[in-house]
Amino acid sequence: MMQIESQLSRLRLHGMNRSWQALLETRRQNELTLSEGLELLLQAEEQERNNKRFERLRMNARFRYQASIEELKLDPSRGVDKGLIMTLATGEYILKGEAVLITGATGCGKSFLASAFGYQACAQGYRVAYYNFQKLLMKTKIARKDGTIYKFFETTSKTDLLIIDDFGLSHLDQQQQMDMMEMIEDRHGKSSTIIASQLPVESWYDVLGEETLADAIMDRLVHSAYRIELRGENLRKNR
Repeated sequence: MMQIESQLSRLRLHGMNRSWQALLETRRQNELTLSEGLELLLQAEEQERNNKRFERLRMNARFRYQASIEELKLDPSRGVDKGLIMTLATGEYILKGEAVLITGATGCGKSFLASAFGYQACAQGYRVAYYNFQKLLMKTKIARKDGTIYKFFETTSKTDLLIIDDFGLSHLDQQQQMDMMEMIEDRHGKSSTIIASQLPVESWYDVLGEETLADAIMDRLVHSAYRIELRGENLRKNR
């Protein structure tokens, strides 16, 4: 018995090892056929690896809130369409490279909702990156200075779901417009993007600045995007 545990440990089959020890403790190992026991151990190992992958993806995403779809209050009076939320929860929009645009006043739950979609995506095995928009712009600026901008764009383009929060708090200069265009173009039709903003989508042109670039960015974002317009009072005040 000790030899089995030792081998499982050396092979780093931690899920199988824990399941095997549980069988020994409950003295159930002799109740199972070889195929039943092997199936049980393999399921335990698969679950262990899925859990570790999820935790790694969740930590790397750096969500603003640790939120989940189950925690959402699906209140139609706040502009929350339960059917749409459940559709997005399947993650199919990520496979299709579609965008989700979430708008609403301060404190109405935009960041929480975006975080919940990201958390769900991690649970489904997708790579997610969550950025405050100002910090994203700062990151691109620093990357340009230290010569890693192309590597940063490559990493961003390979992210399955990019979440940009607090979009539109300041207008973009020309370089920022170009950087935004680069990121959106790399992802268009291939990877999914969620943008949360206090401003209605119609006002985003003013933030993006130069008309030609603004048209190009908006065309790639808004076309076939899911839109969620939250309403209601400030939830943070209530808390």
